[in-house]
Amino acid sequence: MTSNFRPALIVVDVQEDFCPPSGSLAVPNGRDVVVPINKLLDLPFVLKVATKDWHPQDHISFAANHPGKQPYVDFVTIVNPDNATESYSSQLWPVHCVQGTTGAELLAELDVGKLDKIIEKGTDRRVEMYSPFYDPFVSPRVSDSGLAALLRDHAVTDVYVVGLAGDYCVKSCAEDAAKEGFRTYLIEECTRSVDAGNWPQCKKVIEGSGAKVATDYIQ
Repeated sequence: MTSNFRPALIVVDVQEDFCPPSGSLAVPNGRDVVVPINKLLDLPFVLKVATKDWHPQDHISFAANHPGKQPYVDFVTIVNPDNATESYSSQLWPVHCVQGTTGAELLAELDVGKLDKIIEKGTDRRVEMYSPFYDPFVSPRVSDSGLAALLRDHAVTDVYVVGLAGDYCVKSCAEDAAKEGFRTYLIEECTRSVDAGNWPQCKKVIEGSGAKVATDYIQ
């Protein structure tokens, strides 16, 4: 009989480029998440997955690929390459987590030996992909990492989400995990945000999606 509690841990984008002191898109205090995440990695999760931004140099999210545009300030309209009627506006960023670079590596302090799987995302230059599940397009979807299928293959019931950054990729991961039908918990002390001032509003959106934000979870 399958247990009614089979938890998985998803560690989102704990990579060099998202962390001080030298990350190109450093999240304030980003390295602080590693110690509590390593404590979680010691627990008996059914599945422990880390995700990585793994962008080509010409990725659409890089302001450097849009002449005259500035990171953090400007936006770009991204059109579904297979359906011109579907589009969304997305923030532009500094060049980060380029495939094969030091900035794309998981932090050395992260206990990667306890991970079961590493999933690369954002590999298609044409689309932004905050969520490690899939891109925002639906008709048709452009990129699907297979994460939802992986969780179901392991009969996962509950998903715990941690990592960087709380207001972008971690948020999107939690929302999509809940959408896929998993009981979902974002562990607040294991994430940091690009804009800490926006985090209270982000929490409301996350919980509105059906996921829960867990606080004071790590002992």
